[in-house]
Amino acid sequence: MTFAVSSTDFHYEANNKAHHTSEITGQRLILRRGQAFTITLNLHRGSQPEVDKVQLIAETGPSPSEASGTRAVFRVSGPPVRSSWSAAVQNSSSSSVTLSVTSPANASIGKYFLKIQAAKGIPQTSALGEFILLFNPWCADDSVHMQKDNEKQEYVMNEQGLLYRGCAESFSPSGWNFGQFEEDIVDICLKLLDVSPNYSKNPGQDCSRRSDPTYVGRVVSAMVNCNDDRGILLGHWGNDYPGGTPPSRWTGSVEILRQWSLNGCRPVKYGQCWVYAAVMCTVMRCLGIPTRVITNFDSAHDTDGNLTIDEYYSVSGQELKLSNDSIWNFHVWVESWMARPDLPAGYDGWQVLDPTPQEKSEGVYCCGPAPVKAILEGDTDIKYDVPFVFAEVNADKVRWVVGSDGSKQKSYSNTRLVGCNISTKAVGANEREDVTHLYKYPEGSKTERDAFARAVRKRNGISDITPNGLDARKPPASGVIELSIKLQKTPVNGEDITFYLHIVNRNQSSKNLSITTVAQALRHNGRPEDPCWKNTQTIKIGANRETKVTLLVPYSKYGASMIENDIVKLTAVANKEGSNEMHMTVKDVLVTNPTLSIEVKGTPVLHQEFKAEITFTNTLSETLRNCLLSLSGIGLIRTKHEIPILTLGPNKMLRVTIPFTPTKPGSRMLTADFDCNLFRNVKAFKTVEVKRVY
Repeated sequence: MTFAVSSTDFHYEANNKAHHTSEITGQRLILRRGQAFTITLNLHRGSQPEVDKVQLIAETGPSPSEASGTRAVFRVSGPPVRSSWSAAVQNSSSSSVTLSVTSPANASIGKYFLKIQAAKGIPQTSALGEFILLFNPWCADDSVHMQKDNEKQEYVMNEQGLLYRGCAESFSPSGWNFGQFEEDIVDICLKLLDVSPNYSKNPGQDCSRRSDPTYVGRVVSAMVNCNDDRGILLGHWGNDYPGGTPPSRWTGSVEILRQWSLNGCRPVKYGQCWVYAAVMCTVMRCLGIPTRVITNFDSAHDTDGNLTIDEYYSVSGQELKLSNDSIWNFHVWVESWMARPDLPAGYDGWQVLDPTPQEKSEGVYCCGPAPVKAILEGDTDIKYDVPFVFAEVNADKVRWVVGSDGSKQKSYSNTRLVGCNISTKAVGANEREDVTHLYKYPEGSKTERDAFARAVRKRNGISDITPNGLDARKPPASGVIELSIKLQKTPVNGEDITFYLHIVNRNQSSKNLSITTVAQALRHNGRPEDPCWKNTQTIKIGANRETKVTLLVPYSKYGASMIENDIVKLTAVANKEGSNEMHMTVKDVLVTNPTLSIEVKGTPVLHQEFKAEITFTNTLSETLRNCLLSLSGIGLIRTKHEIPILTLGPNKMLRVTIPFTPTKPGSRMLTADFDCNLFRNVKAFKTVEVKRVY
């Protein structure tokens, strides 16, 4: 009797453990490319274990072909062959044959079918089973190879992390559950690739190109937003979120991905930049590409590509919407680790990918991968989208005051205000790592200014340029008025914002100044709301003198604007009486909300119920209404707990105990969120270590 297979043992648990996918499941085969796996072929009684007379077939995609690299036919021959599929006998008996099968390190990722057929004569093909193949950062020949184990643990294996939000002078982390190893997430991520326009246009070519992390990164960047396709998230920046979830309420990616998949790939409402980036991080880590979330404070959105951000203000201090350029309080994207063989040497490593739909790249709302090294050096001729990302971290800023007759006067030019405190979670710790130095040289240094000049030159194809902007380290010129805003204490939601204007007259004569100060709630994308408070007064300041003017923005004026915003822009404009001379200062102020806390008593043990206690105190002078408290955690809570609270009076404490039963061991994160009618951005996280009991 010829070689005939009765069944196949794919050794799910052993293979998945060796391939770092056992966190996903032990019930099916999920592999990483470039690494051997073991299968045992159980033979029919009387069958001859002559493996040299059979060959294996591995196929992926709807129309697999050897020419496109989506079909491989290979004999059981011996040791692995680099850049091709191979198989070798490990053990053989009269009833079974155990094989070691190795995929090439440049194989396309995706779902594969494994078959067997006779090597000679009329081919009779039998199906052995299926498996999923992912990128492999543990394999030295894989283009996503990452050398350090602790970095692979953080950027591939860690199912939770921190996202940084706020403004450049005051920001804080919030917890996020990535959940890339929840069992259904790998299927949803592959589904995401299958519903992309690239797949619809040419499935065979798309599956073939899935061997390249650069290509996969661009596809995922486009598919996380829904602007061109059947992507995951619909973006919305405003105060109302009809028929959906406010972006600030999300605490993890799994709920979003499942909702998208279960609803027929219809977009989930709603996302903003940190939600887009966190979901993309989940997808990329799930597919095996090391990825981390990056926050850039004072992030420029340069719509005209001139690497300069222009802002316009009225003589009364109100920011005017005369330019599509903007500076976001913060913007969030991801970096993914990969080689870039499509570029000249020197651009391997971290690559910026941004799924937030801002500008089109080659006709599609996606961004990157842009090598971080190219951004640092100002190499804006390198693909993809380096000029746009360079501007986000290093554009020059010019501020204009618009007169009542429409005339524009340059108030201020600065090279240092864009791209501050660029942040990510540190490896192996719930701490912040500052990565600003990877994106830009020290502000104002010759190296940084040279990089800016190079960026403009390469962007515009010109031979030489003198960078715009003033060096902010130079002392102020004599004969000017200086304005600055200083807070008297940290602003707290529910309390008045108290601050003072510091005014310095460096002229040799006294000045009469008309000073207008305006407060505007600021959306995180840099777009201001209408003014909620305004103050105008006239002062006389002596020659070479300085003075302070104390001011107060009442809570009754700004409070209604804080539902979706937590930043107030304070702008002061000083007009010299009898002249067109104007001076301006601006300060973005983060208004902090009441705090939420999580406590876990004792040590959580796998599969044993524990309790988390959440506390929140309403420090405002008015009753909170329509409150919603939620708690979630990958490997801790199967379904998010949501508890509605109708009202919470002034100075009242809310204390809620929620049970949870850990399903995964190791370091896990509980994340809590509190929303109400007056504010939404109240979060807490708690890391717990789940122990096994043997």
